[in-house]
Amino acid sequence: TEVPKFAVEGVNDAFALMTTTVAECHTSKDGSTTKMVVELQDGHRVEAVVMRHAIHEGGRERNTLCVSSQVGCKMGCTFCATGTLGELGNLTCGEILEQLVHAQRLFRGDGDGDGGDGDGGGASRRVSGRRRGGGITNLVFMGMGEPLNNYDAVIAALGPITDPKLFALAPSRVTVSTVGVVPRMKTLTRDAPGVALALSLHAPNQALRESIVPTARAYKLPALMEAMDKYLASGPKVKTMVEYCVLRGVNDGVEHARELGELLRGRDVIVNFIPYNPTDVPMGHAPPTKEAVKAMVDVLTGPEFGQFTTVRHEMGQDIAGACGQLA
Repeated sequence: TEVPKFAVEGVNDAFALMTTTVAECHTSKDGSTTKMVVELQDGHRVEAVVMRHAIHEGGRERNTLCVSSQVGCKMGCTFCATGTLGELGNLTCGEILEQLVHAQRLFRGDGDGDGGDGDGGGASRRVSGRRRGGGITNLVFMGMGEPLNNYDAVIAALGPITDPKLFALAPSRVTVSTVGVVPRMKTLTRDAPGVALALSLHAPNQALRESIVPTARAYKLPALMEAMDKYLASGPKVKTMVEYCVLRGVNDGVEHARELGELLRGRDVIVNFIPYNPTDVPMGHAPPTKEAVKAMVDVLTGPEFGQFTTVRHEMGQDIAGACGQLA
């Protein structure tokens, strides 16, 4: 039965299908990265980032969405702009999922923002036009906030994200990052089986880690390693990463790489080195040299440790959309 026009208009006026809007949309000069500034119903804003890896890597299309789980963050990592805000609130399950809806609209070419700066919006329109028919293939909880401090909403969102009848992302293509909320790390395998874990470690010993991640005082390295081991034991196909933001003169020495190798010895994890992206954080860190990063990789991948490593390719730094720059 055809619904009368006045009824459709009445429903549209009375109800909102989406509680969030894209207030701004900025795309990097190389077209690989789009940052969406998403305004919540309460007026707070968070940022979500779309990364188009094929632009740099070639080969098959791989598009990753980095979602936020909180407004601000209380963990206070010294290299991260989000931590300077403090924790201002948790996102709801719906607000997390709507970031994925906004991102998928980018690729359809019909939703690159309800607002924008005139430059970023147009750039994202051009990129999505070239890739019409594509979409998000991977999703990471690595935006604003500590996902495990908003555990219930994150778990609730993971259901539709991985449901074959809804957003249909395979659990192995979804990653939850944490600085190490140990009790929640231990329940994640039960509540979100098959989802990948990324442990934001950033240092190979307790004292150095506490200087970079102040909340590390709450959960010592042995407890972190125990929780990670439980995750690794939950299934043969479970992917676990160790993230390591490399800071010049702080944690970028070969001695740090050797300590890290010893700490992770025998563990089937991927070490992801992330060269520091400049921000306005008070600590005033500096990016490492390429030579320092290569030396660390050589130590870990060498015969002594044989650890699988990657170095994150910088994407979106020119729009403050790279790791550690969201605020």
